Amino acid sequence: METALILCEGYLGTNTGKTANGLVRHSRRFAIRGVLDRQAAGRDAGEVVDGVSRGIPVFRGLEEALAQLPERPQNLIIGVATFGGYLPAEFRPVVAAALAAGMNVVSGLHEFLGEDPEFSALAAKSGARLIDVRRPRPLKEMRQFSDLARHLPCLRIPVVGTDGSIGKRTTALLLADALRAAGVPTSFVATGQTGLLQGAEFGVPLDGIRGDFMVGELEAEIVRAQETEQPKVILIEGQGSISHPAYVCGTRAILSASAPSGMVVVHAPGRTSRSYRRDQLALPMPDLGREIGLLEMYSGSKAVAVALNHEGLTREQVLAHAAEFTAKFGLPAADPLVDGCDAIAAAVRRLL
Repeated sequence: METALILCEGYLGTNTGKTANGLVRHSRRFAIRGVLDRQAAGRDAGEVVDGVSRGIPVFRGLEEALAQLPERPQNLIIGVATFGGYLPAEFRPVVAAALAAGMNVVSGLHEFLGEDPEFSALAAKSGARLIDVRRPRPLKEMRQFSDLARHLPCLRIPVVGTDGSIGKRTTALLLADALRAAGVPTSFVATGQTGLLQGAEFGVPLDGIRGDFMVGELEAEIVRAQETEQPKVILIEGQGSISHPAYVCGTRAILSASAPSGMVVVHAPGRTSRSYRRDQLALPMPDLGREIGLLEMYSGSKAVAVALNHEGLTREQVLAHAAEFTAKFGLPAADPLVDGCDAIAAAVRRLL
């Protein structure tokens, strides 16, 4: 594993800092040596993200981190998922300083840092690399839909949701661990930059791919997971939501590519508006029952469990919502970060 710092100035523990949050919780590709965020400086990054100490310090800036760490990390990772996928202007001096110091810069943004003249010149001078995770494969190498997934000898379970930044990837990773612990060989297919940065063996940056190839590229990764690992279950990370007006391709492309055997639906009952441009648009959260209905109608498969995001809720409120949804929909409901995924895993195992 290569060593890394995460640049997340002002956003650690927030929805915008979802890439940093995910890497603090779980990383198989990078050994995280610290996070740069002056607002949370001096704290443990895990405690900032979800109250669990993980031995990852938060520094005020790059200079402090390099002075205090015993060795210079090899990489600086851009830890934010900004609206539009642009690099925040205040991040530029830090990126430039890291490149000048010989550190690689790894980005999952839509704005490709490798195409920035200033950064490219600095990288060429120091020998550092600019790595754009969201850059798709060359056009002539892209694959088109071939209706392959439905014929695979394994379950395909997309982990979908009612909003963006709601916990679909986190739920999928925790569910994969729970299934493996129960003796069920399970593969995970990432569809976003954070999952790929965390070290997913299979996946594509779905929203960085041209529309004609989204389904085919993801389908090919699902097939590759089956051929490589021979799992009994493949979990596919969801994107956006099927009813979200701003995410027109994510969920539908994932359902088309995976030909689901069943679905896990992630919902945040404490949210009153969607996370997308909340301060400007205030789009209302959808009704969970309607969302499940849309997912089932489009995919031709059934929801098997509900994963709850406890954002803005007390523990008692989470338990009340879980009981409500189980009674209303006949589905197990649990908060993966607090309750674990055993009940959700059991629902998936019943499909085997």
